[in-house]
This record gives sequence, C-alpha cells and structure tokens, in this order.
Amino acid sequence: MILYSYWRSSAAYRVRIALNYKHIEYRQITPNLAKAEHRSAEYVATNPQGLVPALELEGEHGGEIIAQSLAIIEYLEQVQPAPALWPSEPLARARVNAMAQLIASDVHPLNNLRVLKYLKADLGQDEAAVSAWYSRWVIDGFSALETWAEQYSADGRHLFGDSISLADVCLVPQMYNARRFGVELQAFPRLVAIDRHLCLVQEIAMAAPELQPDAE
Repeated sequence: MILYSYWRSSAAYRVRIALNYKHIEYRQITPNLAKAEHRSAEYVATNPQGLVPALELEGEHGGEIIAQSLAIIEYLEQVQPAPALWPSEPLARARVNAMAQLIASDVHPLNNLRVLKYLKADLGQDEAAVSAWYSRWVIDGFSALETWAEQYSADGRHLFGDSISLADVCLVPQMYNARRFGVELQAFPRLVAIDRHLCLVQEIAMAAPELQPDAE
C-alpha cells in the first residue's frame, strides 16, 4: 500500500498508527503541505480534496484510492480484522465511534492547518487570537473526552476498555498537536496518562511525526 502522508498531519498520523498496529506494510509519498504540494494538479488528480491522507491500494484493487482517515482505517479493519480497533459488541462499538468522532469531526476540523491559515491571512487574526481559537476547541473536546475516559476506561491506559481502539488512534495525534500549540492539559489527567501509555507502544511510537521520512 502507498500512504500519501505529511509528517505533521494528525489525520495521516492516525492512519500510520492503524497501519503499524495491524502490521500492514506500506510506503509513504509525502507531499509537503507547507509548500502547498498537496494542491498540485498531480496530487489533486489522486485525491480531489487535495488533502492528506490518502491510501493507494495494491493487489486486487490496485490503483484505487481511499481518502479520509476514518474511512481508510475502517477499510483496514475490514481487510485485516485482527488486531481489532473496534469492539464487537454494538454499544461498545458506538462508544468508541463517539470518542473517535469527537476528535476527528468536532475538534480537528476547526484546528487544522487550512483553518489556522485562513484565520491569519484572510481574517487578519494575530498569533494570540489564533492560539486562543485553537485552545478553545481542544479544551471543549477534551473536557467531554476526559469524562468519557473516567466512565469507559477499564485500566486507565486506554480510552475505552483495556485494549487499543480507534478512540486511542485518534487521541494520540490530537494530544501531540495540543502540546505543540501550548494547550494547558492539567485539567485532563486521564487523557495525559492514557496518552503517556499509548506512546510507549512500539507501533504507535513508530508513527510519531519526528520519525517520518519527511520530518523537518
């Protein structure tokens, strides 16, 4: 498989974690988002959204492209079910999906690179205002997630139950970004503890931005 990725993309980070966790071999092509290479005609022909990640399949479906991180991870779950990233019990699966979507659908879209650039370049906001915007939405999301972790973590090392799930796959990149942008995390001790444990897992550690081939 070929993963179109960028080292600091949290959505691509999720997919790297999932691929590593499922021990699926892949290679990376890394358009530089900082240089707008993802907006090139060549890349847009691959992914019309002009975003990363995108996954190019090989084998039976060779050449097919899947966009959107959660769609990619769901595909990986279907083709390689073990180790699983979702519980099999319906209510448990819904809980995991809710946690993952809180991050991927509510927090991340308001704070990704193109939104922050728009706030600065088009709306004329300074760094302090952009940082306040970023923190506002992360703190909102993390406040709910901290409560859910209290309710549904069985061991204090995973967001749900006692094994890695899609919720954890989404949490680690968002925690990385929160620290990068200076969000205060003292109010979220459960999330901090879970993230600390997850980042010691080899498959997750190897997906870290600084270890990617295009890392600056």
